[in-house]
Amino acid sequence: MAATSIPTPTLPKKKLLRRTTPDRSQFIRHSVQFAFVALNAWLGLQFFLWVRYFERGGTGLYVQRPAGVEGWLPIAGLMNFKYFLSTGHIPAIHPAALLLFSAFVLISLFLKKAFCSWLCPVGTFSEFLWHLGRRLFTRNLRLPAWLDLPLRSLKYLLLAFFVFIIGSMSAEELSSFLQSPYGLLADVKMLNFFRDISLTAGVVLVVLVVLSLVVQNFWCRYLCPYGALMGLVSFLSPVKIRRDAEACVDCAKCARACPAGLAVDRLVQIRSVECTGCMECVAVCAAQDALAFALPPLKQPTPATRWQRRVFPPGAVAALVLAVVLACSLGGHLTGHWQTNLPRQVYLELIPIANNLAHPGM
Repeated sequence: MAATSIPTPTLPKKKLLRRTTPDRSQFIRHSVQFAFVALNAWLGLQFFLWVRYFERGGTGLYVQRPAGVEGWLPIAGLMNFKYFLSTGHIPAIHPAALLLFSAFVLISLFLKKAFCSWLCPVGTFSEFLWHLGRRLFTRNLRLPAWLDLPLRSLKYLLLAFFVFIIGSMSAEELSSFLQSPYGLLADVKMLNFFRDISLTAGVVLVVLVVLSLVVQNFWCRYLCPYGALMGLVSFLSPVKIRRDAEACVDCAKCARACPAGLAVDRLVQIRSVECTGCMECVAVCAAQDALAFALPPLKQPTPATRWQRRVFPPGAVAALVLAVVLACSLGGHLTGHWQTNLPRQVYLELIPIANNLAHPGM
């Protein structure tokens, strides 16, 4: 007797209920990115002019030192954070580094790694590069899992190294380092690194740029310890990309659009520390209420109230990101914990010889 095969039942194709309003998440996010890049460019120019004034022996144009450049001193921010936890006091040296570090951590705690995809100028430049690479080469390279996973661990190893070194320092050692000539001019040393870049450093930067053209967010995904820290903090964020399986039509456009390569189309919520809250998956989703950047529902939702009052629209994300940064900045100004107040004579003596200052531990 011939065996008969039992046909596999096919599920009926879901009907697409199209989104009723156009998505503006990427326009709003790119606007915030552009504004923050412009702000950092202005701070960089102002800082450069301030440094040049002291390099010329206190002659020429004088501008006030912009404390906002300390946002580019994550190591100083981490050191000051450890000092604050140990003593309860905000250090007098590079206090803005601590406040901005705290702001970025709070943003990650509230809104996933929104700092990386909404504010970080390096993240913005990295995003520009992979978009440019896609135009030049028609696609970006996605590394196989056997290579991608080990490479992703590198940024956590770098983070662990810095946390171990700083965590093993006492409050007295941290204070001594920050008040050393090297620590006082950490921001100037950072500027001079790019002004007088070595051949080796230049080659490394060119290699990173080329890799970022080919592989999406190469630096951010594999090497950035700051992003690794923000990712670990973001794991606690209550706001996540959430998918409604009933509204989803299983087109998988969201997964293809995700810069982190996450399986958005197969998950109910994205817990991954790689999610930056960029909302690109939400932007390409055509189904009404299928994807949202939202808080967890308070109870089992009904079709009529699925995301009601629980969604963080892009405008609210932008407003909250900027509000946190402004609150920390304003709080620092009002409490006198924003500027590093050193006598002008200290800068006149140290800035001209900044390149000759050695690390205290050397």
